[in-house]
Amino acid sequence: MGGKTDNKAGYFDKLKGLLEEYNSIFIVEIDNVSSQQMHEIRLALRGKGVVLMGKNTMVRRALKTFVADSPDYERLLPHVRGNVGFVFTNEDLKEIRDLILANKVAAPARAGALAPADVWVPAGNTGMEPGKTSFFQALGVPTKIARGTIEITTDLKLVEAGSKVGPSEATLLNMLNISPFTYGMGIAQVYDQGQTFPPSVLDIGEEQLLSTLASVITTIATISLAINFPTLPSVMHSVVNSYKNVLAVAVATEVSWPEIEQLKDRIANPDAYASAAPTAGAGGAAAATEEAAEEKEESEEEDDEGFGGLFD
Repeated sequence: MGGKTDNKAGYFDKLKGLLEEYNSIFIVEIDNVSSQQMHEIRLALRGKGVVLMGKNTMVRRALKTFVADSPDYERLLPHVRGNVGFVFTNEDLKEIRDLILANKVAAPARAGALAPADVWVPAGNTGMEPGKTSFFQALGVPTKIARGTIEITTDLKLVEAGSKVGPSEATLLNMLNISPFTYGMGIAQVYDQGQTFPPSVLDIGEEQLLSTLASVITTIATISLAINFPTLPSVMHSVVNSYKNVLAVAVATEVSWPEIEQLKDRIANPDAYASAAPTAGAGGAAAATEEAAEEKEESEEEDDEGFGGLFD
């Protein structure tokens, strides 16, 4: 009994020490992960992260004792279920995520196992003798006999993702030397500085965040203006709209200030401003016409002198 108590106390101390040392935790799924894979993952994370496993009941009990001092640890409790473990790190989360997921091992199909992905049997020659045709027919695999061997004529989805692999499907895949599944550590949840979130959040880029933020700000401003409730995003719009109202009042009344005198003058005397542009245009056109006429006269004089000199 004393040995178990000491081991439990040692595990509690180790877990508490890791929680205090590291800011981020990956809650990882270790179904179908071999001890050799675990060893390779630990080596890949050396100097960047620490892997810690333990019985869920003991992990939950330890976390509950730490919650009084650090309430944020309570967010970990709902995710401590199933065959899971912890990876502690202070490094870049995307980099550690990639290291965790990189170690995958191909595995043959086993009867009763859940397929993590669709399993396809590709078209092509199997090299098997015609006597096994009935086995393929029983599974609905389209075949023909070609050069004394069985040939699969079209690609066939044999097992759908999420469904159990049947004994016949497992036997056929093993006969064809197809290892359709890959097993490795999966990531169930990420804990970072007191917050938990799914690993898909790590794929969100800066542009997407800025786009979403801009959309949210626009929505808040629109609602604020509609209900006449001032908020930080709507203040600038309210100021501009208010200034437009002030301008409208000033134009309709005798109220004035230096900045809008020209505007009021334009409204009061539109012809004065409208005639300025055509006049300038006409003057420019007249000048251009005069220049063209002068150039033409000079050209004619040069032509006369030239011909005169030729016949003298």
